Amino acid sequence: MPYQGGDRLSGERASKLGHLEIVKSTFVQSLIDQFEYPTEVEDSDEGTPWQALDLADVQPLTAVIAVDGSLQTVASDGLPKRALSFVKTALVRLDRRAIEKIDKRMPHPVLMRELMRESALQAATVFPLRNVRVPGLTNYDLVRNIIRDSLRIEADGLAHDTLKWLAYQKWSTDRRSSPRFACPHLSCGEETKGLPYDADDGTCEHCGGELYLSDMIGFHREMSEDVAAESLATAYMLIHETLLLFSVIRFFWQQGDFGSLRNVLLIKDGPLTLRGQYSKLVPCIRNLFAFAKDKACPIHLIGQEKTGAFVDHLSEIGRFAPPQTLDEPPSFAVLSHRYVREKVQLMPDRDNEYGLKTNYGEKVLVKLDPYCQMVISVPTGQYLDHPDKPATASDLIGLRRILATLPSLVSYHNEGALIPINLANGVASLSSYPSAKVLKLFAGL
Repeated sequence: MPYQGGDRLSGERASKLGHLEIVKSTFVQSLIDQFEYPTEVEDSDEGTPWQALDLADVQPLTAVIAVDGSLQTVASDGLPKRALSFVKTALVRLDRRAIEKIDKRMPHPVLMRELMRESALQAATVFPLRNVRVPGLTNYDLVRNIIRDSLRIEADGLAHDTLKWLAYQKWSTDRRSSPRFACPHLSCGEETKGLPYDADDGTCEHCGGELYLSDMIGFHREMSEDVAAESLATAYMLIHETLLLFSVIRFFWQQGDFGSLRNVLLIKDGPLTLRGQYSKLVPCIRNLFAFAKDKACPIHLIGQEKTGAFVDHLSEIGRFAPPQTLDEPPSFAVLSHRYVREKVQLMPDRDNEYGLKTNYGEKVLVKLDPYCQMVISVPTGQYLDHPDKPATASDLIGLRRILATLPSLVSYHNEGALIPINLANGVASLSSYPSAKVLKLFAGL
C-alpha cells in the first residue's frame, strides 16, 4: 500500500519498473505458457433457462411508480476534519399510457416536463459524521434523533407511518409487537423483546433507556459514540427508498382500493434485498406479499440492478440469447438458487440457499430485443427454500404482467434503462459538481 498524500507532502506513487521482476521470472513465464484462453464459442448461455415471452391475453399495468435516492458527503478542508452526509430520496408517479407517447430514442423535453408535472415526492435529511455536534448530545445520540425526526417529519411522516405498518404487520388482524432488536444504548446492548403494537417508542426492559421504533431498523450499529460511518447514510437512503415505495402499497391498502393496487407497477432502483441488521424487516415484507397474493391482490414490484455480478453475468451470456432480431418475441430466464450459486456466484454447496435471510425478490434475466436486456428482482411471497426454485413464471408474483409492461417503459438513452428510473434519478440525484460544492458552502464547512 502506498503512503497517502497529506497537507504538506505528496502521496507515494507505484514503481514504474515493478513489472520487470515478474516479466523476468521463469516460474511465472512457465505458468503463462500453460494457460489456455477460452474461445468465444465456449462462452455461451448453455444452461440458462431462457423462455420465450408469450404476451397473448396479458394486460399491461396502467400506472408506474419509481423510487430512487442519492447521497453526497462533504468534508472540511482543514483540521479537525468535519464531515456531513446529505441524503435525498424521490418517489415519481407516471402514467404508462403517457410514457408510450414519448419517443424512446429522442424524448422531447416538453413532453418529459409534462410527464413530470406534479408527479414527484421528495424528502431530504443530513447526518453529522464526524466533529459536528449539538450542545448536550453526543454524535451517537444526535444521529439517533435525526433518524427518528427525519422519518417522522419529512413528507408529513409518510415513511414513519409505513415503518409502523410493516413492523406491526397492520394488514393482518393480529396485533403483533415489532421485531426484536438490540438496545441502542451503548451501556446496554441487550436484545429487547420489541415494541408493543402500534407504539412509536418504548423503554428497554434491561436498562430502562428510551427506545424509538427507528432503533428497530438497526442504524445505531453503524455508529460509535463520536463518529458515524458513511455507510450509515447509505443504509438510511436504501431504507427510506423502500419505505417510500411501500407507502404506496399502504395507501391503497388502507383505502381499500385493491383494484388500483393490482394495476400499479412499483420500481425500485437496485435489488430487493436488505442485508445485515436491516434484514429483520424482510420477514415482514415477505408476509405482506404472501398475504396480498392469498387475498387475490398481487402486488407488482421489481428492483432493477444496474451493476454487480448478475449484470456482469448477463453481459457475458446475453448476446447468445433470443431475441436475435427485432421480429422475435422477448425472452426471460427465472434463475433458481442452484443456478445463482453455480453460474453467478461460482460457489460450492452452502447450508443456506441464496438470499434466505436477506432477499424479498428473486432474480430474473430479461431480454426485450437484441439491444435491450436487464436484470430484475421479483417477489415470490414466502421464501422458496429449495435449490431448484424458483423455476417458472408462476413462482414469481405477477411476472407476466410485469414483463408485458416493461417494453413501453424502455429508454434507449442508457443500456437497459427504464424511463421511470431515469426520471426518479433525475429528481433525486446529487452531483459531485455543483451539488457537492453548493452543499459544502450551505453547511459552512
